[in-house]
Amino acid sequence: MEIWDLYDELGRKTGETWERSRITDIPEGRYHLVCDILIRHRDGTFLLTLRDSRKEMYPGCWEASAGGAALAGETPEEAARREMREETGLEAETLELIGITRNPKTKSVVYAYLAMVDSAKDAISLQEGETIDYQWTDPKAFLDLIPNEPVLQKQYARYKPYLDQMEIS
Repeated sequence: MEIWDLYDELGRKTGETWERSRITDIPEGRYHLVCDILIRHRDGTFLLTLRDSRKEMYPGCWEASAGGAALAGETPEEAARREMREETGLEAETLELIGITRNPKTKSVVYAYLAMVDSAKDAISLQEGETIDYQWTDPKAFLDLIPNEPVLQKQYARYKPYLDQMEIS
């Protein structure tokens, strides 16, 4: 059973916890913490993963993140590092917070991070039930995919402050 801490509209812990299985019943004005990690290799490429075709939301779509809900007691950074390790097998050399957004519809506060890695590119270990394939892509190809991939379109808003600063050749 997965347990989450709940937060108020200002991102402060309320002292309440919630079971993941009851996500649709989170009280009004309460949020759970989610981490979204954009992974970039030292050579400048980005990691894209292909969502498992059995996923309820966006099956078979490319995404540019590892991520998920923080467990009770985890800080945003601890959750981001754990999710990244679970979903890709990678460890971040550096982890930089690039944005925080609140989504009243999903009752989540999303911490978006940029993780820099310097691992072998074939060192990815895909998490069963989450992803079925991966690719490393250069920045231009990554940005070109966004209009055609629904998950990338949603993620772009969180990554926009970072991506808008990149120089694409």
